[in-house]
Amino acid sequence: MATSDMSEKFEKSNVGGVRSILELGTLSCAFQPLVTLADGAIFGYEGLVRGPGRNGQQSPDYLFRAARAEGCVEALEAAARRVIAQRFLALDLPGRLFVNVSPDILVNESRPSRHARLPSGLEDIPANRLVIELTESSTATSFEKLVAALDRFRALGCHIAIDDLGEGFASLKLWTEVRPEMVKVDRHFISGIQADGLKLRFVQAIQHIAESADAVVVAEGVETEAELKIIRDLGIPLVQGFVVARPSAKPSLQLAPGIRQMLSCQMISVYPTATSALRRSPSAAKLLRQVTPVAHTASNDAVFQRFEDDPDLESLPVVRDGEPVGLIDRHRFFDKFARPYQKELFGRRPCTMFMDDAPLVVDHAMTIQELSLALARGERRHLSDGFIITAEGRYLGLGTGHDLVHEITQLQMTAARYANPLTSLPGNVPISEHMDRLVASVVPFVAGYADIDHFKPFNDVFGYRKGDEVIQLLGRILTDIVDEERDFVGHVGGDDFMMLMQTADWEARFRLALDRFGAEILDLMDDATRTSGGFEAEDRRGERRFHPIPTLSIGAVVVPAGASLQAVEISALVADAKRQAKRDSGNSLFVERRRVTD
Repeated sequence: MATSDMSEKFEKSNVGGVRSILELGTLSCAFQPLVTLADGAIFGYEGLVRGPGRNGQQSPDYLFRAARAEGCVEALEAAARRVIAQRFLALDLPGRLFVNVSPDILVNESRPSRHARLPSGLEDIPANRLVIELTESSTATSFEKLVAALDRFRALGCHIAIDDLGEGFASLKLWTEVRPEMVKVDRHFISGIQADGLKLRFVQAIQHIAESADAVVVAEGVETEAELKIIRDLGIPLVQGFVVARPSAKPSLQLAPGIRQMLSCQMISVYPTATSALRRSPSAAKLLRQVTPVAHTASNDAVFQRFEDDPDLESLPVVRDGEPVGLIDRHRFFDKFARPYQKELFGRRPCTMFMDDAPLVVDHAMTIQELSLALARGERRHLSDGFIITAEGRYLGLGTGHDLVHEITQLQMTAARYANPLTSLPGNVPISEHMDRLVASVVPFVAGYADIDHFKPFNDVFGYRKGDEVIQLLGRILTDIVDEERDFVGHVGGDDFMMLMQTADWEARFRLALDRFGAEILDLMDDATRTSGGFEAEDRRGERRFHPIPTLSIGAVVVPAGASLQAVEISALVADAKRQAKRDSGNSLFVERRRVTD
């Protein structure tokens, strides 16, 4: 909304604008608690100013937008701090008081003097109970002045927090300059974190940086129990959000019983994988090789000398006024130029006579996948000659087919480790990470290993497409039978799957998987195979024998709370339990309890 529109809207309201609100003294405030996740105790409260309105109270964002339009931000901040402090003391609220202050105003109110004092309006709050939150998306204040001002407030006993880390002024640069005691992660990175692996990795990184910087992380805007569980399991110390408590003029002094019970629950949450980030292909810029081009007026003798001086140079780009016009391939150039009398006849002629005037030219922002498709659709020579990489049509460098193939191979290998391409289920890295978390958390769980019996001969007879359908069927069944918030399903590879279960009815879920697999696999069989109950195929000795329709075997290991086992030992036990299950014919489950509890 434009500045004039904002001012006009306030002038037409029943409260007459921010200046009128300040003159009438009609500001109010609410408090939202910040909770310590380790014990559920209330650490403190953030004070949030409110303005009067025809249809309810006006929010802080709304008030300050209007104050900027009317040129009275500093007066509004001072009045807001005064109302918040007075109400905080009147309610006798425990813990710290978090108050938002703009950096520019903070510097203006902190002049060097013999008698340092707190920001106006907060003089009655004990300094050791005050947390100053830096706000605003921009500042005219230099970092040097801001740090000096904050040091004066720290000397009084105040703590400093950065608000909305990850957005605008609250940046990593500000963190390194200010060295705050607390950082509040912007709610954008918290919202939906239970389903977004990239957000989870971001918050993990912030937590690791904070630990090394002796700062405390606060997760803001936590609105669901699923988000709260992830934040708790990440080890974030403090949380603030609607799921814990909404802002209130008379806030509660303790958490709701349901939230306390949830925080005390031993079960760990299932982290989302980072496959969404992995699916974001790197760009052609990653393949960029710096090769100095030749001008279109350069002679063939000059090109010959370039190739002679650099035996590793396979292609040489030709440019006109910085824009690519062709590409000279080393081998084709030598093949033509080395013929009798060619050097004498054409040595001084422009190099354009021997160049490919239709090379593959790609923008540096093109993804690796798009580039691969362009090469597949282009001329065969483009793969061997390489391609020219540009930015806004200007030459940057060269890329080679060899580097492209290598990068695609690495992407496929990395993706397979994090998510199996056939089922899209987490791969070996997330499986190992989740088992490590379970072991470290000392919580009870069950490790299950699922394997399809008679799969190899089935795959040999009916082909890999049919085999893939059977594997995908098992992946869907295992995903359906688990509780996605408590249980983890991963695809080890081939027809092997791992389940890490925290649900109490895990055995019933495994048996349901066996029943469903036995029934639903019949839909993938032809009439003859269904009728006979199997098929004929050669065994390992080359002899034809009858094989039954594939069945499912699940080996399970019950790991009690506090079991002194490492993840590698659990993996070995569950693999052995799977082998025990495969000894029984048909769909079978074997549970190993004795060797873990002995």
